[in-house]
Amino acid sequence: MGESKNLWGGRFKGEADSAFVEFNRSFGFDRRLFEADVRASLAHCEGLVGANVLTRAEGELIKNALQTIRKRAGTDTSYFDELPSEDVHSFIEARLVQLIGDVGRKLHTGRSRNDQVATAMRLWLRDSVDALKRDVRDTQEALLNLAEAHDRAVIPGYTHLQRAQPVLFAHWCLAYFEMLLRDYERLSEIRRRVNVMPLGSAALAGTAHKIDREAVARELEFESVSRNSLDAVSDRDFCVEFASSASLIMLHLSRLAEDIIIYATNEFAFLELSDAVATGSSLMPQKKNPDSMELVRGKAGRVFGHTLALLTTLKGLPLAYNKDMQEDKEAVFDTFDTTSAALKVTATVLRNTRLNKSRAMKAATGGHMNATELADYLVRKGVPFREAHDLVGHIVLRAIESGVELEGLALNELKQFSPLIEDDVYQSLSLEQTLATKAQTGGTSPERVAEALAEARARMSHE
Repeated sequence: MGESKNLWGGRFKGEADSAFVEFNRSFGFDRRLFEADVRASLAHCEGLVGANVLTRAEGELIKNALQTIRKRAGTDTSYFDELPSEDVHSFIEARLVQLIGDVGRKLHTGRSRNDQVATAMRLWLRDSVDALKRDVRDTQEALLNLAEAHDRAVIPGYTHLQRAQPVLFAHWCLAYFEMLLRDYERLSEIRRRVNVMPLGSAALAGTAHKIDREAVARELEFESVSRNSLDAVSDRDFCVEFASSASLIMLHLSRLAEDIIIYATNEFAFLELSDAVATGSSLMPQKKNPDSMELVRGKAGRVFGHTLALLTTLKGLPLAYNKDMQEDKEAVFDTFDTTSAALKVTATVLRNTRLNKSRAMKAATGGHMNATELADYLVRKGVPFREAHDLVGHIVLRAIESGVELEGLALNELKQFSPLIEDDVYQSLSLEQTLATKAQTGGTSPERVAEALAEARARMSHE
């Protein structure tokens, strides 16, 4: 009988339909797991030697051949295309048999592609989480640099996209720093759950060979081994968690992008993007478009879609492994690629952004944004806040009708609304005092923001 080209062909007599073969193939995208699968195979080989399944000589032969395959793949760009394969795992085994013959076929003893794939996926994702954490840190660094460069600059704070209260520009930067800090912490938590080794679970029931799974796990730097073989080969929670965490990163980047896009318009003109991160119009010569941030905002939906796709794929699968789970890879790979690229571009934009301090200051001191300060002033004089709020509403209306800011109203006009208002009201309405009074933890006073910047720097250096 002729030898099957597949790892599973002995039970089959007929040839598979060519269209189905192509539909079934994942080698076009799962070759990204090549390095992870070689690493896992080297550790599994050592486990087989320890279990006396392989002799030491056979083990060394297999490991040397795996290293040869790894080296060849790193230097020969056509290496993957010379041997048509169903997936990266069958590719490596076929190359192994090419090099050392039947001894290469012994490597698959005690494992299935089910636990093999899950192990390679976890190894790849563990490295990718580490890479994404570095990208998050780089974006945080760019935010801190921007904040420190403009630590006394003031911009309007908004609710409902209406001017609300003035805040330090650095305070705005630190808001996004905090979002990314949560993202960094989530990635660290996910990494711990990713770093569990399923190898040794075989197809679904575990292996009959006395492989020291803990020793293999130590070799691969896994923190622990899976406790249930059925769960180990069918679990893709770690993929969903990663995609979900990446979705939150993209959500935060999209919100930042939206702020930057708005602030870079002529109507706001608080920010200007350098030529390095903006584009022009093919028709209108005056245009400078924030395409970099628009793409970040747009690509958020792409990552959200991958999260939903993973959940939808997994929701109805019976235990244990099902071929549906092959769909995890493209979703996870593209999630990483897109999120990493978005973080890198965002960091670059932040490093190529100029703040128009005078324009921002003018906006932050107009529009009666110190109205809350006037209400707080009256509260300090003994007026209940709801009554003070109502009084200030009438004062704002008078200022609007007079075409002036609150501090532009004469004292005698202000006293018409409350006899408690004295000359000291003007100090309370000043921008300096408006900021300084927000001195509780988390507030926008210069003192608190300076402390927050120092704490942020300390976090970056210690984690």
